[in-house]
Amino acid sequence: MKTIIIITGAGKGIGRAIALDFAKASGTQNGFEPVLILASRTLEDLESVAAECRAYGAVADVFQADIADTAEVKRLVADTLERHGTIDCLVNNAGVGRFRPLSELTEEDFDYTMSTNLKGTFFLTQKVFSVMEENKSGHIFFITSIAAEMAFKSSSIYSMSKFGQKGLVEAVRLYARTCNVRITNVMPGAVYTPMWGEVPDAVRSAMMLPEDISGPVVNAYFTAQRTSVEELVLRPVGGDINE
Repeated sequence: MKTIIIITGAGKGIGRAIALDFAKASGTQNGFEPVLILASRTLEDLESVAAECRAYGAVADVFQADIADTAEVKRLVADTLERHGTIDCLVNNAGVGRFRPLSELTEEDFDYTMSTNLKGTFFLTQKVFSVMEENKSGHIFFITSIAAEMAFKSSSIYSMSKFGQKGLVEAVRLYARTCNVRITNVMPGAVYTPMWGEVPDAVRSAMMLPEDISGPVVNAYFTAQRTSVEELVLRPVGGDINE
C-alpha cells in the first residue's frame, strides 16, 4: 500500500537520512510502498537524495520550497494532495539556527530562525493535520532538539524556537488523541550536520551521526498503529556538547 510521506529539510543531515531509511524499507513491513515528498530549499541536494531513494525502490518527488514562506507551504500541501490524494506522514525536520553570544544576536538572526522553526513548522503542521484529522489516521514527527528543554549560552534564539516547537507538539497532541493521529517529538543531542559548520575532530568524534536519529524515527513509524511513540530522546554516549 502506498504511504505518502512529506519530509522537510530532506536534502541534508537528519532529513536526508530519514528519507533514505524510509526508502530502504520499501517492500518490507507488509508491503510498505513509500512515496517520499522531499522538500528543502536546495534543488541540487533534493535531486541527489531522490535518486538514492529511487535506487532502493521508493517513489520520490522533489519539491523545492522554503517553509518560512507560507505561500510555499500551501503549495507543497496542495501539490501533494493533487498528485497523491492524501498525506500519511509528515516529518517536520527543516530547521535553522544562528549561534552567537546573547549580546551579538540581531533582529535578523531572530526573524531568520523563528520564521522557519516556528512559523513554517506551525503552518505546515496546521495544514497537514487537517488532512489527517479528516482521515482519522496519520503520523507527525517533530525533529526538535534537546534544546527544546535545555538552553545553551550560544543558542538563545535557537532554544526559544525549540521550546516553542515543543509547545506546539503538546498542543497538537491534544487534538491528535481524538482522531487517531500519532505525534512523536524527537529530541536529539549533538548530531554532526551542516548546521554545525566546521568543528574540531575531537568534538566531531563525540557527536552522533544523522543515521543514529533516522533509524529510531523510522522504527517509531512502524510501531503498531495502536501504539504512539510520544518521545524519542537521543544523546551522544558522552553527554551533551556545550557549544
